[in-house]
Amino acid sequence: MEVQAPSAQPGTSLKLPLVPGGYVAAKPPFYQSLSPQLKAASLALGIEHAVLLSATGTVYTWGLGSHGELGHEVLTPEKEPKAVEALWGVPMSSVAAGGWHSACISAGGDLYVWGWNESGQLGLPSQAMRNRAKQEGPERDPSTAACEGEKEGEKEKDVFISIQAFPALLDVTESCEIDKVGCGSRHTAALTTTGDLYTWGWGEYGQLGHKDLISSDEPRRVEFFRERGLRAVDVACGAWNTFVAALEEEVSPPQNV
Repeated sequence: MEVQAPSAQPGTSLKLPLVPGGYVAAKPPFYQSLSPQLKAASLALGIEHAVLLSATGTVYTWGLGSHGELGHEVLTPEKEPKAVEALWGVPMSSVAAGGWHSACISAGGDLYVWGWNESGQLGLPSQAMRNRAKQEGPERDPSTAACEGEKEGEKEKDVFISIQAFPALLDVTESCEIDKVGCGSRHTAALTTTGDLYTWGWGEYGQLGHKDLISSDEPRRVEFFRERGLRAVDVACGAWNTFVAALEEEVSPPQNV
């Protein structure tokens, strides 16, 4: 709405009753129409970027892009919605945006992630997470050397991903599809079609729900719901927390023989 300028000296700000020392910006919110061919279905907002899902299932992104969160294979900004070409032809059902990372679910239940992976929020190998695990965990068993990239007589460098500038398919679980996904500032939560919750990324505020404050670059199932006979049906992430809607599992009555 229009705000009248204060009668005091120029440069002084309005005194707001609920915001001590606050101010009202003279510039009103702006409106910018989308392309007539682009029919928006849903929108997700990160710290410095936006992810839009069109009615046809196409994903568009725009914003800063310095952490690969736009998914255009470059780290340059986009001022207007641009289709993510790597997902072209694959209809999507939902999108989510974290601080500097993005995610979407295909109509077939596949999860795609891209952007910043400093805390393992993409579920991809993170050097910071692996270094911390080595420091805090027990000494490495020599029998696992082959699994960690070391072979007899030679050493192979581990591959870590700091920034994933284009969508990557993430296999959260082999047994079922992904139904919903939410992104926090540096963590991610996904629901499967069977009602299980998986979380990964930065967990030092307990936002992963694993009864600890451990961060992880690998999806882990939250056992809380299964232990109580609950089925998770929806998930939403704040910057540093996770909210889940759950229902009691229906138990079929015994059949008379």
